[in-house]
Amino acid sequence: MSKYDYLIVGAGLFGSVFARCATDAGKNCLVIERRNHIGGNCYTENAGGVQVHKYGAHILHTSDEKIWNYINRFCKFVPFVNSPVANYKGKLYNLPFNMNTFYTLWGTITPEEAKNKIAEQIPKGLDEPKNLEEQALKLVGRDIYEILIKGYTEKQWGRECKELPAFIIKRLPLRFTYDNNYFNDIYQGIPAGGYTFMFEKLLDGIDVKLNTDFIKQRSFYGNIAKKTVYTGPVDELFDYCYGELEYRSLRFDTVRVNVDNFQGNAVVNYTERQIPYTRIIEHRHFDRQLAQIKLGYSLITYEYPEFWSRGKEPYYPINNVKNDAVAKEYVKLAEQNEFILGGRLANYKYYDMDKVIANALDLAEHIL
Repeated sequence: MSKYDYLIVGAGLFGSVFARCATDAGKNCLVIERRNHIGGNCYTENAGGVQVHKYGAHILHTSDEKIWNYINRFCKFVPFVNSPVANYKGKLYNLPFNMNTFYTLWGTITPEEAKNKIAEQIPKGLDEPKNLEEQALKLVGRDIYEILIKGYTEKQWGRECKELPAFIIKRLPLRFTYDNNYFNDIYQGIPAGGYTFMFEKLLDGIDVKLNTDFIKQRSFYGNIAKKTVYTGPVDELFDYCYGELEYRSLRFDTVRVNVDNFQGNAVVNYTERQIPYTRIIEHRHFDRQLAQIKLGYSLITYEYPEFWSRGKEPYYPINNVKNDAVAKEYVKLAEQNEFILGGRLANYKYYDMDKVIANALDLAEHIL
């Protein structure tokens, strides 16, 4: 006889929200997690009062009031506007591409001047772009592509832009206003006390086992619950029987620097191909009040893109035609074996955080 109604594999955002919903509906749940902490890639670690985003910056942003109200049940969110800066050969440019960016590039002042400059730089004959480079040139012209897209994208994906499919950059937003707010969403913020605090509240009263690998211990955990919700890599679930799906991985190097303020911003992107990291995160700037306090030091994280291989953490699915076709076969196999799939890795799709929460809530509403 099964001990639990639901086994949830993975204590990340999808698994934790679903476990909360199921528990609130009167179901008995067990959450198991391969890592030694809850929170998945949103995990934050308190380092002397500074909440360090261990797996890269995470800012919850949404225009869905239902999602915002739901997640605010578990913690208070501190308003945070994401305004990253791009560094190219020592010169700084505002992101996303907006009037401040265009002024720095060309000295243009009015939207009409900027639009005309971009139009001048779009090569002719790109009606049907064959690769990412052509797609980007068609959308934003030569300067923006060369300075702010090319090197960063090639580092991120580990190959030349001419070798990447056009659909990766379906659109590149150009904002003809002096607005550095990266997201257009109504609600934006970061949990007071860090994301780990939020996950502790989500999982309050729920059985959680860390350092527990479902794949390696399937003979035991495969029969412990009536239903299994799986949030890990879908190809790994079936021992790569249709072949490996492709991912990009990341490496994070967090260091302490003996200055109060290292770069003046939470995120600075480095768009030159020759610089191996894609961005530097300065964690104190995610908290406005903390940013004003003199600590005598600051914690920064260098983010390096890497090729993925088994044993490394998969961060970004490479959604091309080949991989998506293989992923569909794995999803069918999961359904045949009565697994419930959820989240980025199980569905082999990149989701923003609000979409992960929405998917978990929708699934819970559908099956509970």
